[in-house]
Amino acid sequence: MLARALQTHLPEHHTLIPFTEAELNITDVKQIRDAMDRCQPDVILNAAAFTRVDDCESRQEEVFRVNGMAVGLLAEAIQLTGALLVHFSTDYIFDGGKGSPYFEDDTPNPLSIYGASKLDGERRIIASGCRHLIIRTQWLYGEGGVHFVQTIRNLAASRPEIRVVDDQIGSPTHVVDLAQATYALLERGGAGIFHVTNSGQCSWFEFAVKILQLSGLSTKVSPCSTEAFPRPAHRPRYSVLSCEKMEKVLGYRLRPWEEALRDYMSLLYIPSAIN
Repeated sequence: MLARALQTHLPEHHTLIPFTEAELNITDVKQIRDAMDRCQPDVILNAAAFTRVDDCESRQEEVFRVNGMAVGLLAEAIQLTGALLVHFSTDYIFDGGKGSPYFEDDTPNPLSIYGASKLDGERRIIASGCRHLIIRTQWLYGEGGVHFVQTIRNLAASRPEIRVVDDQIGSPTHVVDLAQATYALLERGGAGIFHVTNSGQCSWFEFAVKILQLSGLSTKVSPCSTEAFPRPAHRPRYSVLSCEKMEKVLGYRLRPWEEALRDYMSLLYIPSAIN
């Protein structure tokens, strides 16, 4: 999903060479080095990750191999070339207990295997000494992926009522906006760690209500607590990311999540979203 957006919205005068999982196994250092020898890249965009948060809890070894070890291998290989690594991380490295938006230098404390593995990847990048741009984001949706928007619409089409947690707060983010902000940061020499999300915040319940409203679906949505909807992985309750650092570099903030969602829904040819 993110890789598709990065390809589609590549700025002019740049060349992108995409690799599928079948073409490049990032847990294999020889394949990494062979690929870089062939391509001689200036920038490497790593959109590969194990992101099925609940599955991560029972597949810890595999998750840390992909989200941690493999990222370290990429970083070490890149460090030898002088190229820049762009890596995407997550709000799940935080525990959600701060009660206000997280800044880039706030202390991480992941609650889940997924969050811990992504934090491991960040730390391996920094330890490698390679040039890097780590972008933390959250609640992604967009073309070509399995995501919350798609899930809610599918559930609403098959059930008279759905329940969605209302005590987890974040910022829904359209991958198109994330991709464009990534390239804007690169053009302005952005390096280090940045938080990038659409502006505004909401609960998963409020997000679901807006999705159905724009879809023209009348399915009833009821709020529930996290405790009433137990999942294998613990989620942070309030993991909104402060994007002030990004906004200072770019000179603007990303559009509100509601506007981005409306644009995405209009692409699905939903009349109520277009009007």
